[in-house]
Amino acid sequence: MTVAERSAAAAGTAPARALLAVEHLTKRFETPDGSLLAIDDVSLDVREGEFVGVIGPSGCGKSTLFNIIGGLIEDYDGRITVNGETVSGSHRAIGMVFQEESTFPWRTTIENVAFPLEAAGMAKTERLDRARDLVKLVGLDGFENRYPAELSGGMRQRTALARTLAFAPKILLMDEPFASLDEQTRLLLGDKLLQIQAALKQTTLLITHNIAEAVQLSDRVLVMSYRPGRIKRAVDIDLPRPRTSEIIGSEQFGRYVATIWADLREEASKGLSESEAAVAHRPARGH
Repeated sequence: MTVAERSAAAAGTAPARALLAVEHLTKRFETPDGSLLAIDDVSLDVREGEFVGVIGPSGCGKSTLFNIIGGLIEDYDGRITVNGETVSGSHRAIGMVFQEESTFPWRTTIENVAFPLEAAGMAKTERLDRARDLVKLVGLDGFENRYPAELSGGMRQRTALARTLAFAPKILLMDEPFASLDEQTRLLLGDKLLQIQAALKQTTLLITHNIAEAVQLSDRVLVMSYRPGRIKRAVDIDLPRPRTSEIIGSEQFGRYVATIWADLREEASKGLSESEAAVAHRPARGH
C-alpha cells in the first residue's frame, strides 16, 4: 500500500485513482547483434498530485520508458492511459523536461517561457503575464531579459522547466534534469522543485540515477532491474511534507537510501559485469 493509499484509508476516503497508468509495457530494439529486450512487462501508476521517482542502473531502460510515456517512441507492446484514456504518441496532458540543454539561445528567459503560449496563439500581453508568473515561480525573477548564454546551467534548466509548465500539463515527466549539475546545485534545485510541486500540486514522474535525489523528492521510488528493465521494488517514502534538502541529514532518510542502494547495487553489479565481459572479449589493438 502506498503512502497515499494509507493516508486515504486512515481518513476513511477512497484513494485517488491513477492519473497516469503504464500497463505491461515491453520494448525491443533491433540491433546489429540481434533483438535487444530493453524493458519487459513494466507496469506502474502515478496518482494525481503524486511525485514518483524511477531509479535504476545505466542501461536499464529508464530513458526508453520516459520516451515511450512521452510519445517519442510509438512501437511497443502494452498500454498507457491518462485519466483512464488510452494514449499513443504525444499527449497534450504530458509535459517533458530533458537532461539535455533545451532553451532557445536567441530568446530571453521570458521569451523562452512564453514560447508554447505564443505557439498556441495566446495574446501577447496574456502570455507574457503568465510567463512572468512562472519565471517568478522557478526563482528567476530579475533575469527575465537575460539570454541563456548569460545564465548558469541550473538557471537554464529552470527556464526549461518553466517553459514546460507554461501550458499547464497534467503530468510532468523529467529525465535526469539536473544530471549535469554539481551536487550542491542539484540539492538546491531539488528544494525549488519541491516548492513548485507543492504550489501547483503537479503530478510528476522523475527518471534519475541519483538515490538521494529520488528520496529527497519522491512520495514513492520505483527501482528498476538491469536490462531488461523491470520494476524490481516500490519503496514508499514516508517523510514529512513540506520537505526540503535538510531532510537528507536525518536517520530516516539514510535508511531509505540504504534500502534502495541494496537493490540498486545488485543490479548495477550485473551491468558492470556485462560491460567488463564485453571488453574482455574484444580483440586487443594490434591483434
